[in-house]
Amino acid sequence: MCGAHCWVWRSGVFRPRHTGRGHVVGVTGAPGTGKSTLVNALARAYRAQGLTVGIIAVDPTSPFSGGALLGDRVRMRDLAGDPGVFIRSMATRGSLGGLARATSDVILVLDAAGFDRILVETVGVGQAEVEIASAAHTTIVVEAPGLGDEVQAIKAGVLEIADLFAVNKADREGADHAVLALQMMQGLAPVGVGHHRPQRGGSAGHGEPGLQPDGAWLPPITKTVATRGEGVEALRDWVEKHAGYLRETDQLARRETTRAASALDHILCDRLRGILLARLPEGQLTACVAMIARREVDPYTAAAQLLSEAGLQ
Repeated sequence: MCGAHCWVWRSGVFRPRHTGRGHVVGVTGAPGTGKSTLVNALARAYRAQGLTVGIIAVDPTSPFSGGALLGDRVRMRDLAGDPGVFIRSMATRGSLGGLARATSDVILVLDAAGFDRILVETVGVGQAEVEIASAAHTTIVVEAPGLGDEVQAIKAGVLEIADLFAVNKADREGADHAVLALQMMQGLAPVGVGHHRPQRGGSAGHGEPGLQPDGAWLPPITKTVATRGEGVEALRDWVEKHAGYLRETDQLARRETTRAASALDHILCDRLRGILLARLPEGQLTACVAMIARREVDPYTAAAQLLSEAGLQ
């Protein structure tokens, strides 16, 4: 039965009438940084404030067996039984960028269901994991001491996608060095990179956010020990401050536009691919792949031929 937060079907499209209230928080970072534990602790911090939390945990799919070990539920078992928390594990099923193909749909469903905060934990594959920036309102990039140097972090593009930095496992040796490396990267970032223009001097030296003359946000750096809950409340408060910053500026509208454009792009790509395959004669795609493998034709020419045969070019 359709409840108070249901979607309605009109004119052949879903209209999520009750979405737009939940704040979407993306949590990304390299494997081993403690993302799942941090998400678990962050959810508990929000529950302590009486807010409901929806969690989407994305796990990688094996390219060989096609299966996925949805292990995040094991790490979040202490949230089991809490009526204010809903956890949905998802497998990537070959989708790149750190998210599953249907992640944006699940975000909308949880938003329509009335969850106050929606936490999205990405796969943790490393340098290609930037899709979360177009799916979340606030993106937390999790770092940990001893997992690589600052050059590796620069390669991952974290300055472009991070709204907040969390140096997790801060009780380990090298945590202060990790914070310093992030601060140095903020100071070295070229003006105009992404939507963050780091402040030169001032609060940047202490890892505190500051508004630039153009009103841009400087991502704060917070040290956390998720296993003990240390620093998690401070991280939660920074998420809320960033949410307030988005509401007070035009950034929230811009990010909603980015999310809508990304969702529409994915849907169009899937639909157009389906139309293409439906119009091609049986075996045509396999034949083209074989021709490319034999070096008889290049992939671009083969794609153009397929589109032409399907009447899409």
